[in-house]
Amino acid sequence: MLSVLIWVPLVGAILISLLPDKPATSLARPVALTVALGLLVWTTVLGVQFDPGQPGMQFTEYLVWIETIGLNYHLGVDGLSLPLLCLNALLTVIAIWSSDRTILRPRFYYALILLLNVGVSGAFLAQDLLLFFLFYELELIPLYFLIIIWGGPQRGYAATKFLIYTAISGALILASFLGVVWLSGVSSFDYEPLRSQTLPLGAQTILLIGLLLGFGIKIPFFPLHTWLPDAHVEASTPVSVLLAGVLLKVGTYGLLRFGVGLFLDAWVYLAPWLAGWAAVSALYGASCAIAQQDMKKVVAYSSIAHMAFILLGASATTRLSLLATVCQMVSHGLISALLFLLVGVVAKKTGSRDVNYLRGLLNPEKGLPLIGSLMILGVMAGAGIPGMVGFVAEFLIFRGSFPIFPVQTLLCMVGTGLTAVYFLLMINRVFFGRLPVELANLPRVQWGDRLPSVALALLIIALGIQPNWLIRWSEPQIATLVTDYGQGKALRESLPIAAVLNAPNVPVAVPPSVLPVAPIEN
Repeated sequence: MLSVLIWVPLVGAILISLLPDKPATSLARPVALTVALGLLVWTTVLGVQFDPGQPGMQFTEYLVWIETIGLNYHLGVDGLSLPLLCLNALLTVIAIWSSDRTILRPRFYYALILLLNVGVSGAFLAQDLLLFFLFYELELIPLYFLIIIWGGPQRGYAATKFLIYTAISGALILASFLGVVWLSGVSSFDYEPLRSQTLPLGAQTILLIGLLLGFGIKIPFFPLHTWLPDAHVEASTPVSVLLAGVLLKVGTYGLLRFGVGLFLDAWVYLAPWLAGWAAVSALYGASCAIAQQDMKKVVAYSSIAHMAFILLGASATTRLSLLATVCQMVSHGLISALLFLLVGVVAKKTGSRDVNYLRGLLNPEKGLPLIGSLMILGVMAGAGIPGMVGFVAEFLIFRGSFPIFPVQTLLCMVGTGLTAVYFLLMINRVFFGRLPVELANLPRVQWGDRLPSVALALLIIALGIQPNWLIRWSEPQIATLVTDYGQGKALRESLPIAAVLNAPNVPVAVPPSVLPVAPIEN
């Protein structure tokens, strides 16, 4: 069942690339959209058949591939990867739907979109470290071509920068994977056997630092972030949707799956530093977003700030904070995709993304009233307004992290406050005020451009009102993500998530440099 998510889009990409020249322009998009919709339906089927009460991998597939190097075709899905698989399938459909119908070289373009889907789905499904690395590197190829061919004026610089950073990221991750297999003495790269091994703290720390730097480039965290704003500004709107919505989540997924899962002792030892790194990255991203004049750069720097919250929740290593990181990954994927879609519509209709030039677009007669309303909803979700999924994710992260790292959590909360500042500045300048004369006759926004944004907005509200639709898939798996590596390292028992407001937060293990924290009284 899981191989369908890998091989169907791969076969679809090959078929699209082989279409005859004459009908390729008219057939490439419908074929790609059909494949993407089929993947979304199949992912929904997996979700229906998935048992959320059963921790561990489900629908597993195992095949010995290259035995001499310990590489196996081992796939599985659990409560950590299933929400991200659904997010990937949904945003792939939206990216294809939102693509320009007159785009040049459509066969190559849509084949690359499907190939990108293959890499992301494979990374979320792989239960073999080397197989994960292969899918992780596979993403690099289509995204590079999508930026350098269909990007903006500086696309060559942005694509090359992305290529160099991602290559360094992959080298660091591969070195850590090779190190853990070599030091563990196992004969394969399978995840579960490696997870049962206990390495010395020093070796764990060195290997974990390699993973932190590698995935930190991908996510990205400050100061490893400089490729991201350039890539977003030069990429087309559908590519920005995929980049922010799912590609960055491969990095955070890797931190949880391999960083916490394989190196718990070192993770807990480095946790105070990781929480501090999260606070610095959140404040830096928010501060830079305030200073931007390009709407796309505002959203890009906001991604850096909000992805840092995931590191904060993971560093606290409580069941609540770890569960919140999964919520934040899905929340950020939906919100950032919505914002990039709307910025793309604004740029398409006005020819500009300059916040100092645009104004008055909320005008109900001559402006873009629906786009402006959806943008206001999107920035409210990003700022953590109650009733939307952004509030649920950020509240759970702060609630789970504050008893462990109060100072770092408060600094990240300041970053959340700054979110309201830079988003309100953008909204106030672009959508309020008097509509300029040169923008008085804007082309009408068709429902084809509105539909993806409306769908994302409804999903953001639905998950904000009923967050259990998201939480229930991951709660049992989070309870087993961190296992007992020895005396004093057992994961605490906690109340069900429904009683989270009354549940104490106790760390899995407190490093010597951190004083014990008393539980919060009701």
